[in-house]
Amino acid sequence: MTASFIPPKRILMGPGPSDVPQRVLDAMARPTIGHLDPAFVELMEQIKSMLRMAFQTENALTFPVSAPGSAGMEMCFVNLVEPGDKVIVCRNGVFGGRMLENVKRTGGVPVIVDDAWGTPVDPQKVRDAFKANPDAKILAFVHAETSTGAQSDGEALGKIAQAFGALTIMDCVTSLAGTPLYMDKWGIDAAYSGSQKCLSCTPGLSPVSFSDRAIERIKARTTPVQSWFLDLNLVLGYWQSSGKRTYHHTAPINPMYGLHEALVILEEEGLENAWARHRAMHEKLKAGLEAMGLKYVVEASARLPQLNSIYVPEGVDEAAIRARLLNEFSLEIGAGLGDMAGKIWRIGLMGYSAKQENVDYCLKAFKAYLP
Repeated sequence: MTASFIPPKRILMGPGPSDVPQRVLDAMARPTIGHLDPAFVELMEQIKSMLRMAFQTENALTFPVSAPGSAGMEMCFVNLVEPGDKVIVCRNGVFGGRMLENVKRTGGVPVIVDDAWGTPVDPQKVRDAFKANPDAKILAFVHAETSTGAQSDGEALGKIAQAFGALTIMDCVTSLAGTPLYMDKWGIDAAYSGSQKCLSCTPGLSPVSFSDRAIERIKARTTPVQSWFLDLNLVLGYWQSSGKRTYHHTAPINPMYGLHEALVILEEEGLENAWARHRAMHEKLKAGLEAMGLKYVVEASARLPQLNSIYVPEGVDEAAIRARLLNEFSLEIGAGLGDMAGKIWRIGLMGYSAKQENVDYCLKAFKAYLP
């Protein structure tokens, strides 16, 4: 007979997921109720309100998609991009590349703005792309590029899109609740994130938010949304704030309990305090890593506090070090992706993982194995 699965106890300091507080795990163990139960409907309303706080938005259409961050990304593109629409896509890492794939699969016409991996999106290149393509309808960019640890200027990019009359889609999977993000102030029309990063919930939910301008665009579509499950015209009937909820899908009840508790914890700490904590832990980690001679991939001005990318020293087997950290310290860090595979380590300081004891433990582990 197969025994129950008992996972090993890990300290999660990779690019996600992050450590999950016991309060969140306990919340997920509460009794399951129906997805149309009045008590669950009230929970949905509270989640929506707290997510507005996290996104710093008044958008009515702010809710968690019942799927991971990649589905949140796809929801933005399949609803806002119609075949033939020109979309300016910023690519400075893996996840900008995924945005590009979404544009192609929706039948959009991509205009690619490339920047070197490890650098932020160049606003001037975006401005030039709009001048060359004044008919572009959407600007898509990654606020916090998880593959490199580079953070782009969301405010500057949002304002450029507004100046040219375009909508914006912003990936904030790694930035939500970890670094300053002001959706309304920056003029962002659609944003998506993930539950498993700085929110410190379990993976599997994708908070999203859509502006009134984005909703108008969706309602004015002349072609059907290609995905039935992610069609906002249908999902709205389940997540609407007034009237009777209509059945769309069976929501993941218990993970929603977990997200609710994670957002309660964020409220208790205060959003700006959470941002400051991530910055403070980054500075402590950086001081320790640089004291060992390790070098950052990203320049300080564009460095993401919660995702620290460092170069692997010459002659060091990066995979062997990661394996030893996992097997002997039960510490998970991330490898490089794409063009940076084998060249860098990615150390996460996200949500509940961004604390002094984790910084100290990580530095101790690196000192044990690096020459």
